[in-house]
Amino acid sequence: MSASIVYDYAIAIGGAAGQGIATPGNLLSRIFIRRGLHLNAYNAYQSIIRGGHIFLTLRARDGEVLSHGDKLDLLLCLNQDTMDRHLCHMGPGTHVIFNSDTIKPGEAGEGVNFCGLPIKELTNDNRNKLVQNTVAVGAIVRLLGLEFSVLQEQLEQQFQRKGQAVVDENLGVARAGFEFAGEHFPAASNAMPMGPKPLAVWTGNEALAMGGAAAGVKFYCAYPMSPSTGVLHWMAQNARELGIMVRQVEDEIAAANMAIGAAAVGCRAMTATSGGGFALMTEAIGMAGMMELPVVFINVQRAGPSTGVPTKTEQGDLWQALGASQGDFQRFIVAPTDALDAFKTLPELFNLADRYQCPGILLSDLLISEGTFSADPGEIDLQPEIDRGKLITEDKEGLEALDSAYLRYQVTDDGISPRALPGTKGFQHVLSTDEHDEDGVLISDEYTNPHKRRRMVEKRSRKFDNLESEISAPSLEGAADAQVTLIGFGSTRMVIKEAIEQLAEHGVTANQLAIKWIVPFHGEVVSEIMGKANKTIIVENNHSGQFFRYLRGETGVSADASIRKYDGEPFMPHHIVDGVRELLAGDAKLYVPDQEIMV
Repeated sequence: MSASIVYDYAIAIGGAAGQGIATPGNLLSRIFIRRGLHLNAYNAYQSIIRGGHIFLTLRARDGEVLSHGDKLDLLLCLNQDTMDRHLCHMGPGTHVIFNSDTIKPGEAGEGVNFCGLPIKELTNDNRNKLVQNTVAVGAIVRLLGLEFSVLQEQLEQQFQRKGQAVVDENLGVARAGFEFAGEHFPAASNAMPMGPKPLAVWTGNEALAMGGAAAGVKFYCAYPMSPSTGVLHWMAQNARELGIMVRQVEDEIAAANMAIGAAAVGCRAMTATSGGGFALMTEAIGMAGMMELPVVFINVQRAGPSTGVPTKTEQGDLWQALGASQGDFQRFIVAPTDALDAFKTLPELFNLADRYQCPGILLSDLLISEGTFSADPGEIDLQPEIDRGKLITEDKEGLEALDSAYLRYQVTDDGISPRALPGTKGFQHVLSTDEHDEDGVLISDEYTNPHKRRRMVEKRSRKFDNLESEISAPSLEGAADAQVTLIGFGSTRMVIKEAIEQLAEHGVTANQLAIKWIVPFHGEVVSEIMGKANKTIIVENNHSGQFFRYLRGETGVSADASIRKYDGEPFMPHHIVDGVRELLAGDAKLYVPDQEIMV
């Protein structure tokens, strides 16, 4: 643990789908962030509506929370299955809360505090099965050393829409759990502090949606596909207030084409899906490349292929994004490293897509998009700079510098042509999926003129000739002379950062090279950093080493080893720590960790 962190507490809630796990999770999350504590929550859930095993982890710190962590301090068991699965992970001084009427405690290690709640007695035999959740939250609040008024405020907010009778009922059973815990259970050893100011809380999908809105998106369409559906939910909920047209359409093919149609008339447009839906969108992405239209596609990765594991995370769509559609065309591909970075990246991506007139692809994953995180409202800029590039919006009469003939795809030195919106007086052009000349007319209608074809391909490719200087290059985080350099892309950055802290406790110095921009790729910068490293290890959430191979292809340099995880669950810090230590100690080139918790 970082020396500046004095409070680091993790609560896990386990049960089956349908047992109302979200409500106690939401209540506790709001309590943490209202006290100014940073939060990271990860929900390991199944795709079935009822049954299965769900395990929600909430980790709060008085500083940045880099991952959902390795340890648990308190376990709330809503069923026997949770007790049987996870009791073995509880250590000295931890608490296990359960309904003593229905759940039997197992054999635990020394120092584990069993906190059985007689739910029937505490609730006067209330037949509502979900009432045990509220009783348990009351007990948790008491164990954390908080006043009941802290919980009362959140309960009133949570249940006010259901009427005062429901509010009063929940307040009553919560107080019963609160008082019972105070009389029978030992409190947590470290008191919960107050942070400097209250924080906000959001999911990664909400951050993506808000980032799109801040970027000026006025048209959003999608077909619901987990784990991207949260973007659609936020957009639909806030569409009227923000003046955004939102459409839920029949499939991802329609979503991609509708977004491109909106972009064609000058509207900033966006759509989001997951890998299976993105596969359906890829032909349309090529159309946006040929028409040179700025539109943003979000792929929230989940475990594949095909339907795969819909509710689990993976970084398996990198090559899919690189190969989206056929032929050569320019596109941006970016993989934000956390929710706040995702929010900030979307305005930048839209500006780049507008300036360079090509599609942009954002790679998220379930870990970011469906994770819940604290956020400092002061870091959320809802009015970022907007740059529409060479966009003509005035009538031609007022633009004396233009020649009499307007060429939408005019060959220019930088490859970027002036773009007039359809309907602008004095400007006419053709949009087509076929190769075309400068005026947009199909070259295949006369005959496939090889000179014109070559000239248009080269015109489009020149857009990216000097692009790298406009986008921040990745830099090394940590001491330059470290024993090992850990390299990852997208969502692995934060857990790698925490693993580096733990490696230091084991006497291993490590630094990190976190890659965000996939295309364009700063190959020379990355090659130089890798060339100076003592040992390089790539960390990624897929089986085949997609980023390992991409890095080698772009730099000509192979990393010394890899740590890969592809069981559907994200990395935990100790997975990386164990892998680094084993790879440094031997000649192995690959380490695959086992998953012992959070499943």
